[in-house]
Amino acid sequence: MNVLQFVLSENLSLRDPQETELGRKIVQESIEMIDMLGFECFTFKKLAQRIESTEASIYRYFENKHKLLIYLITWYWQWLEYKIDYGIQNIASPKQKLEIAIRILAERKEKDPTFPEINEEALYRIVIAESDKTYLTKQVDEDNKEGLFRGFKSLCKMIAGFIREINPEFEFAHSLASTAMQAAHQQLFFARHLPSLTELSDSQQDMHAQNAHFLKIMIFNSINSAT
Repeated sequence: MNVLQFVLSENLSLRDPQETELGRKIVQESIEMIDMLGFECFTFKKLAQRIESTEASIYRYFENKHKLLIYLITWYWQWLEYKIDYGIQNIASPKQKLEIAIRILAERKEKDPTFPEINEEALYRIVIAESDKTYLTKQVDEDNKEGLFRGFKSLCKMIAGFIREINPEFEFAHSLASTAMQAAHQQLFFARHLPSLTELSDSQQDMHAQNAHFLKIMIFNSINSAT
């Protein structure tokens, strides 16, 4: 069976982990371990023990665990872009395209049979808890020059395009798109850990629907207020 793969920046890894069984195992198990331990407690030594390999073998694929985290988060953003692109097929209305994008950003993530080797549920939890750590670093400018944030920026450009289709005069399309992308995950983190910062509640059965509602209000009110 042919498995769909994304083409990620070659600077994310020393060797494409999608090409080998060991590489795929490194990605699979690192998702499970970071989800379970948190990024700070995750190490290549622990990963090597889990996959019954050596640290040296992992370093053949990733320069360090920071690059591995960026790789995982980048995969997630490209997966969302793929889902949105699929969801807007044959949709002409830019408003409806944006609504679909918001829904996909905010919805609870489940395992995607199109990519059986990735646990998207666990990766979603990693994005909520750890994604800011990919760029809140001293080397962010160097990482950016290497194209490591291309996945985030590509999805931002897509959503900004929908915004500009609705209102070509709106001058903050990328600012609004990137804010919405971050808020989609930060509001869930706040609900679970810093509840005084949000009206969302982790106990709500419809928390993800409420998050989508918040994003729609924020985005469409911003677009409409500029008309």
